[in-house]
Amino acid sequence: MFIFQSMIFQEAITKYLTKNNFSDLSIKTVLFDMDGVLFDSMPLHAKSWVVAMNSYGMPFTEYEGYLNEGRTGVTTVNYGFNKVLNRNATEEEIKNIYKKKTDVFETYPPAERIPFTLELAQQMKAQGLDRLIVTGSGQRSLIATINKNYPDLFDTTRMVTSFDVKHGKPDPEPYLMGLEKAKVKAWEAVVIENAPLGIQSAVAAGIFTIGVQTGILEEEVLHEAGADLVFSSMKELCDNWKSFSLPYIAK
Repeated sequence: MFIFQSMIFQEAITKYLTKNNFSDLSIKTVLFDMDGVLFDSMPLHAKSWVVAMNSYGMPFTEYEGYLNEGRTGVTTVNYGFNKVLNRNATEEEIKNIYKKKTDVFETYPPAERIPFTLELAQQMKAQGLDRLIVTGSGQRSLIATINKNYPDLFDTTRMVTSFDVKHGKPDPEPYLMGLEKAKVKAWEAVVIENAPLGIQSAVAAGIFTIGVQTGILEEEVLHEAGADLVFSSMKELCDNWKSFSLPYIAK
């Protein structure tokens, strides 16, 4: 078990406070991404996007699926069309491709929990921290399993999904809405993310952002996206959470 030195935490927090001109980090709420953080669903999403895009003649790779995680369905389709055809997709093209993607996704077995996220969320609950989900997904079948997989840990009536926002990640809107639903300021929250666009969204909202490598993207990609701290696995974050958070939990 690798334990981060407290100096690493302090340096990251000092840089965050200086960058945002905040006086203190006083944690009340933790905002969780869903795909790749709560559920090991990104391989399924990536494969589904490859099938859907390819069916319309759009070259698309699983790696691109991970890079574009957090976008709404509309902006993901438009990403593919702009890359190949230099234009946005029509409403009909978007509707058909996203339906194809959803239909393919529904053929896969249910996604499992990311190991150690349950234990991490339980630690946070024991600390009295509020916990909200901020996801770019609109996959209803996955959203419906949150209470089963994470009993008494998340209030699904307050979560932010693609159905709630006009602008998906990397726009800050999803995480700004998360702050609003949690009724906290940016310096009173921490974000747990695995995707570069989600990290960019959270950083743009002014929130201390922890990147966790849970998929095929390199750690450096998460650093380059602007994460304040990066962990190589959810286990590593879980093992280090208390030593990181205890000095900064709101009194």
